[in-house]
Amino acid sequence: MSTPIPHPTATETASSATAATETANPATANPATASATAFLESLDARRPPRLGGFSSTLVRLELLRKLRNRRTLIFTMVMPAVFYLIFGLTNRGQMLGNTDAALYISVSLATYGAMVATTTGGAQVAVERALGWSRQLALTPLHPAAYIITKVLVSMVLGAMSVIVVFGLTAVTGVHTPLGTMVACGLLVILASSVFAAFGVMLGYLLPAENALQISSMVLGIFSLIGGLFVPLAVWPHALQTIARFTPAYGAGEIARAPLGGGYDQWAVVNILVWLAVFIAGSAWALRKDTTRV
Repeated sequence: MSTPIPHPTATETASSATAATETANPATANPATASATAFLESLDARRPPRLGGFSSTLVRLELLRKLRNRRTLIFTMVMPAVFYLIFGLTNRGQMLGNTDAALYISVSLATYGAMVATTTGGAQVAVERALGWSRQLALTPLHPAAYIITKVLVSMVLGAMSVIVVFGLTAVTGVHTPLGTMVACGLLVILASSVFAAFGVMLGYLLPAENALQISSMVLGIFSLIGGLFVPLAVWPHALQTIARFTPAYGAGEIARAPLGGGYDQWAVVNILVWLAVFIAGSAWALRKDTTRV
């Protein structure tokens, strides 16, 4: 009588398969190790993106989107250039202290153009909120701080383009000054314009889309007029000159014109830093409020 051949049970078959797998893949030899690896991989998938999601690709896409907006290009590049042709050239050869009036006006209008560019770029957040784009971003791992920094950087690039246009026009029309002086003025203009990028983002979260750009343009016009970007502060009464020193446009203009050699009010540095802190805090508060509502 032949002895029946025993068949492996399901448990034995599974154990054999596990052993074969472990032999083929030592990394999973220990079931505990395999579970730990899977857990770490799942944590990796859920980990927030590097730098909060900030990337050069996001900056590039934002910049391309801004450059497709014709109204933005007109206000940031065409208008300051036209103002320079109207007010700067007519005062060429006259002196404001130790500075050629045309050069003084050129730097002031470049500052104004950068202010408009950075504020407009930030205020377009209101349009994105109206279109539901902010709601979509709230569902992604993109950190709010990375989003605001992207807006500020793109706005500063637009401001730099405005500065290049005005300064290029200044050189073409025969107002000569050392290249190093113009480069220093341009860098200071771009640096100071970051204040208004934060200002634009704050307005974009506080105001509806149909009003954000109009109100920001009106406020900038008032700041620029009182702050000495359109006309020198010397023409204003003493009381108004005192008020002007507390506007962000005053700080930006004084800092931008410092390399021209006429000196500047050291209060301008304190002015610009305080306003930057105020606008960043306001942007963060408005963003948290908007995110909570979304």
